[in-house]
Order: sequence, then C-alpha cells, then structure tokens
Amino acid sequence: MTAPTPAPRTVRLAEADNVVTAISPLAVGEEGAAQLIPRGHKMAAEPIPAGAPVRKYAQLIGYAAADIPQGAHVHDHNLEFRNVETAYEFATNLRPATPAAEADTFMGYRRANGRCGTRNYIAVLTSVNCSATAARMIAGHFTPERLAAFPNVDGVAAFVHGTGCGMAGAGSEGFEALQRVMWGYARNPNVGGVLMAGLGCEMNQIDWLVEAMGLTPGPLFQRMNIQDVGGLRRTVELGIARIEAMLPIVDAARREPCPASELMVALQCGGSDAWSGVTANPALGHACDLLVAQGGTGVLAETPEIYGAEHLLTARAATREIGEKLIERVRWWEDYTARNHGSMDNNPSPGNKKGGLTTILEKSLGAAAKGGTTPLMGVYRYAEPVTARGFVFMDSPGYDPASVTGQIASGCNLVAFTTGRGSAFGAKPAPSLKIATNAELFARMPEDMDIDAGRILTGGATVEAVGREIYETLLAVASGTETKSEAQGLGDYEFVPWQIGAVM
Repeated sequence: MTAPTPAPRTVRLAEADNVVTAISPLAVGEEGAAQLIPRGHKMAAEPIPAGAPVRKYAQLIGYAAADIPQGAHVHDHNLEFRNVETAYEFATNLRPATPAAEADTFMGYRRANGRCGTRNYIAVLTSVNCSATAARMIAGHFTPERLAAFPNVDGVAAFVHGTGCGMAGAGSEGFEALQRVMWGYARNPNVGGVLMAGLGCEMNQIDWLVEAMGLTPGPLFQRMNIQDVGGLRRTVELGIARIEAMLPIVDAARREPCPASELMVALQCGGSDAWSGVTANPALGHACDLLVAQGGTGVLAETPEIYGAEHLLTARAATREIGEKLIERVRWWEDYTARNHGSMDNNPSPGNKKGGLTTILEKSLGAAAKGGTTPLMGVYRYAEPVTARGFVFMDSPGYDPASVTGQIASGCNLVAFTTGRGSAFGAKPAPSLKIATNAELFARMPEDMDIDAGRILTGGATVEAVGREIYETLLAVASGTETKSEAQGLGDYEFVPWQIGAVM
C-alpha cells in the first residue's frame, strides 16, 4: 500500500503568479518556507528582485520594495503600492448569461408599482440629526408585543443619521446624495409605509424632497416637523398615532409568488481576508450569474475596493460609455483621496492585513469576483435608482454601512455579505445573508454566519456548488426565511448615508 499524498499546504491561484498563499501556518522548511508564514499570507514562489512586479490571480498586486528571496514572507514590509496606470479595454470580454431553462420564484410582497419586496417594514425616516431622538422614540414604541397583532409587518424601524444640516444645499454632491438616500428608502419595495420626521429649519427640507422626488403624501406616506407639531413629546405622540393608523393597512399585504427577476441583491464584503477572493467572493459571483440568468440584478459597490481591478470590469462593460462611467468614478476617487491627503491604498484595514491582504490592488482583485462573469450593464452614482437589469455597479465608499445604505437606496431588497475576519452586520429593511470565507470563521461565529464557503478550500466543495447554495438561500430568505443577522436583531444602527463635502 502506498502512503496517502499529504494535502497541499499552499495554493498558487494562477500559473503566472510569483507568490503562493499558505493554507495553514508554515514553519521554516515546510513547503520551502525560509521563515514563518502565517495562515493566509503570501510566500515568494521564486526570487523577486527589488522593483519587480508581484503577481497574484495573474494580476499585479504591487512591487517588491527590496529583493525578496524564494520562500520569504511577502507582506507590507517588502511589498509596495503604486497608483494604477492602465490602458483600458471596453466590451472585449462579454459573456452574456444563458437564460435559465426554468423561471424561479420567491414568495414576496408585490407593491402597487409592480416591484416586489422581501420584507414588509414601516420606516421612520429623518431629514436631519435633530429629529433622530424623536424617530427612535416613535419606532421604539412598537415592541414585538405591540406588533403581535400584525404578523405580516416585520417591524417599525428608525433610519437616523448625523447630517441634514450644516451642508451645502441643492446642487452639491452631499445634499443630493442624502436626498437620494431618503427617497430610495421611502421607495424601497421592502418598505410598506413611511413616516418622515424633521425639525423644521434644517437645510434638508422634507417638503423640498417630496416635491423634487414626486412623493405623494397619503395613508402610507406621512410627514411632520417637530417645530410645527409643537415639541418633542407631541411629535412622538403624533408619530405613534400615525403609525398605528398605518399598521392595519401594511399588515394587509400578503406574500405571493414573484419572479426571481424582481430580486436586486447588494453584493458586499467586509472584514475580508486572503480567502475572500478564493472562496466566498467567487461563489457569490456564481450566485450573481445564476440570478442574472433569471433576469435579476446584482449590484457591486465600494469603488475604492475595485481599484486596480477596474480594468477587468471595463472589459466586461456592455458599451464603451458604461466602461467610461466607471473610469470617471475611479478618477473622482483618486482626486477625492488626494485632496484629503489620503491614498487609495489606505483602504486595507489592520484586520485585512492580519488576514493576509497587503495592498488595495490585491484586495480589489478578490472583491471584484463578487460580480461574477456576465456583462456590466450600468454604472450608477451613490444611491441612484438602479434601472438596468443584470450585473451593475454603484459608486460608494468601501465603508460597509455607508455602501450598503446606498445599495438599499438604489433598490436592493437583499444583501449578500462575504467576510473572512468576521463582521456582525445587518441592514434593515433588506435581510443580510452572511457568507464565511473559511471554515474556522464559520465554526467560531456560528450565530452570525449563514453559509460556509470555506468548504471550497478545505472541504472539497466547488465554487459552483457553493454559489448554487448561496443563490437558493437567497430565494429562501426572499420568501421569509430569517437570516442569522435578523435573528440577532441587527440592522437598526447600520443606516449610514455617505457624507460628502464640508460640514459648515
């Protein structure tokens, strides 16, 4: 009998790579390691001279800051970032999804405008931080006990923020982004009723928003200002009364079969590690491809986290115009970080680096995998309504709460969130499915993680099999199955509109 072949301890992701990644910690001498290599970190597969490119995924992730011997640990002590200079191609890598043989459905809430929700919330929206306490008090009144008589209402949620005044007005990026967020949450298909609460003297006037966005006040859309009502106590009492009047109407909604084409999924990652781009993100990308084949929509975001990988997306752009819109957003971010004395490489967090990611280029190549392989059908500003179907991109920061807030405002009714370090995250009114990149995380945080994508690396599962599991789980969640994040009550404090511009 021959002895079994030992399982590999490293993985090379592409033939052109000059680094490999340690599947488990390597001591000196193991797998050719010249020094200790932490789990998930890179080891030089060959000598790399100073100034030479370092490649992973067959793509550039940085340059050697000094001579790197074969077997050495490659990380931020010897790998340096440089700004990207790329000759972009457009519409050269188009692989349209083959339409699905059978149309999938989920049990959702069909709204009067034809869109379908996966949840049925009443939203208390604030125009300014000055009305945040009132909104919290109003929503806090509606405890599970008080809502027990309305089983088809998922909850009353307050969406409060720290801005809305002390900002430039109409025409400024920050003001328009905030108004798009408020309008987007009011119109999200997961929201059955809306109460907007303001102070009255703020820059971000509710009446302006109602007029500009064409919102129509009525039984399921109410508005009020603290100064007009006569103070905090009266505002809270009036707000409670108005929501009590909404509850029977919102509760009258019933789930019914809806086509999977009505799903719009926010593709998100946070607390990434070296395995994000190997397991969970490619699996989520396959799930996105399956959704697109049904006529649904996957929304990738976090512009700083596709920096260095945007050339892969422009090649997938359905038209040159779409690709150029993406590059325009990248250039905006280069200018934005420069004028704020930052760098595009500021993005990898200490946790990302501890997990084995060194530069934003490396992180971006893994993050972009969430978008699958189908053509890029549109590029949108932050919180702008997504109108195209298929795979699209929405401009946002890499900060997860701000990014997901924009995606939900753009119309997403589900969130798929991959994580390698472990993120405790939820985002009402859209349920968040958490996907662990490694089996150790899945075992360590079982109350937070819904799916273990680490089986791709250590359990013999394929990217396609886990992607299919993610897609089918999204259908189940859309039909009402509770996610781990929902079970723990997450989602009330993750509403974070991106604050752009000066506070005055």
